[in-house]
Amino acid sequence: MRRFSDRQSLHTLSELNVTPLLDLAFVLLIIFMITTPLMENSVDLVIPSSDAAQHAVDPKAVQTIAINREAQIELNGEPVALAQLEGRLTALKEAKPEVAVVIRSHKELAVQKLIDVMDAVQHAKITKVGVVTSPEQP
Repeated sequence: MRRFSDRQSLHTLSELNVTPLLDLAFVLLIIFMITTPLMENSVDLVIPSSDAAQHAVDPKAVQTIAINREAQIELNGEPVALAQLEGRLTALKEAKPEVAVVIRSHKELAVQKLIDVMDAVQHAKITKVGVVTSPEQP
């Protein structure tokens, strides 16, 4: 407790007022909470390598499914309807159980057409599936 005589003398404050610092911290916290979801979530990934991955699939057992801009489907260069695709893939799976499928889709094709083809591959019980992409041009 201070004495009456201490009130009149001039002395320096030895206490630090933390209220403005807390206000600043909360304002910065709110700013970061608002701006963080708006930032672009791009991550540069370097995919690990493996010697076993080079020989995982026999290149002769790979079947190619191409879907052009007009949603026409080709299996190894032969036109095929979506309804017939599942049957042809099932026959290929029975002939070669280690069969793999690579799907090449046009860039402007509706995603639903690609999903329909992937469903046909899944119904044929083929588990080795790849989708061909190309790197973006700068």
